[in-house]
Amino acid sequence: MIAKLKGLLDDTGADWAVIDVAGVGYLVHCSTKTLAALGEKGEACTLYTDLQVSENDMRLLGFAEAAERDWFRLLTQVQGVGSKVALAILSALSTAEVQQACASGDAATVARANGVGPKLAGRIVNELKDKAGALPSSGGGAAMAVTPAGGASADAVSALENLGFKPAVAARAVAAAQGELGEGASEGDLIRIALKRAAG
Repeated sequence: MIAKLKGLLDDTGADWAVIDVAGVGYLVHCSTKTLAALGEKGEACTLYTDLQVSENDMRLLGFAEAAERDWFRLLTQVQGVGSKVALAILSALSTAEVQQACASGDAATVARANGVGPKLAGRIVNELKDKAGALPSSGGGAAMAVTPAGGASADAVSALENLGFKPAVAARAVAAAQGELGEGASEGDLIRIALKRAAG
């Protein structure tokens, strides 16, 4: 069982990264939050991993934090939640948000993830409600910055991502712009200031 990889970031894609460990390249499937936290190609990185083996597939899943891996394992215990759906949930929500949603029975928040309908979201929060308090959450550090869904700030983050900035960079820049301009700032002003921060 491969539990952790420590090496250099060799390449990335939409939902995967290749980690070079002493000349061996490991293809690791990751959430967008983990991909954003890995840094640039050629930089040193560490991933907590989970190896999933089925009849016709074997895949390595990677996580920036142990808490994210713990939640991945918990999510995939729910009927109908495979590795792709679990990664989609962890891409849309931080571990703290998943924990809060499960603890409070908030299926609508879980349903924000791609490929998760209301029925499946309801099953997830019902099955994990009692387990939510037992697992740690990441607390959302700077590298895993999350902006509120909806509103000018979320639209500004989306705009920066469309311009090619990584999700974590876009989120940090918009958060900084929001702090500078205040809560009532317009989307246009947020984008203007955030662009300067992200480019600088």
